[in-house]
Amino acid sequence: MAAATFQKHLQLHLVVILLGFTAILGALITIAAIDLVWYRMLMAFVGLWVYFLGRKIPFRLSYRKILPLLGIGTVVALHWITFFHAINVSNVSVTLGVFASTTLFTSFLEPITQRRPIFWLEVFIGLVIIGGIYLIFQYEFQYLEGILYSLLSALLNGLFVVLNRNISLRHHPTVISFYEMIGGFLFISLFLTFSGGFTVDFFRVSTSDLFYLLLLGFICTAYAFTAIVHVMKVLSAYIVVLAINMEPVYGIVLARFFFPEAERMSGGFYLGTLIILVSVFSYPFLKRKFRKETF
Repeated sequence: MAAATFQKHLQLHLVVILLGFTAILGALITIAAIDLVWYRMLMAFVGLWVYFLGRKIPFRLSYRKILPLLGIGTVVALHWITFFHAINVSNVSVTLGVFASTTLFTSFLEPITQRRPIFWLEVFIGLVIIGGIYLIFQYEFQYLEGILYSLLSALLNGLFVVLNRNISLRHHPTVISFYEMIGGFLFISLFLTFSGGFTVDFFRVSTSDLFYLLLLGFICTAYAFTAIVHVMKVLSAYIVVLAINMEPVYGIVLARFFFPEAERMSGGFYLGTLIILVSVFSYPFLKRKFRKETF
């Protein structure tokens, strides 16, 4: 049993590395962010569909149950578009450093959607994270547009997390992801149709971009989503969330390896990012400790 648990821990961190690698692929792919996300969501839901067929997993839901998932998929699409655009106008390190502030937005969005009081610890952690973001602003002001888009992406990701948490108990997680990918794909397709984005050049993708898109869609999305579901059969959701918080760390380390010159940042940036990451990691520990002392 211990060996199986260790194997799942290892698999989990490999999946989180893959999630961190999506930012690297976003920097390597040369097409626009909205085009990139369209291809990613197309490949992701096709990959998940093949997975369902191969494992003979039932995935049909009523239209009434599908519609909310399609709506959440639109939020996912907007989150990914702003995330990859932030990388395009700044770099991987700035985007991931600021994106770690998702916890800040979740701490305020969750009480609003669940109609519960805001926990004082969440407010404190949020203020500390704001301090870290302020430091990044101060030292990396030339990346202002990327910082703002990364903050918007973190807000949308926080909204996605809250909406998904409210619906996750009703359906299988992979089925949820499948319909969310379809929803995001349909949303972008409608936007591109009415904006005239579906041109010949849209479908003229270079060999290198196609290779990176295949990695992004099938490996870093479809496989990563299904792998996390399997890992959660052995490991607790708490452990999984803690590991996923490592995504910005892995991504920034990978960025320094792939783009050593472009990702060379100031000391103030790393201090600000460290403050954000320490806040994100310490929050679940402090929350658990506080609740034990309270009850």
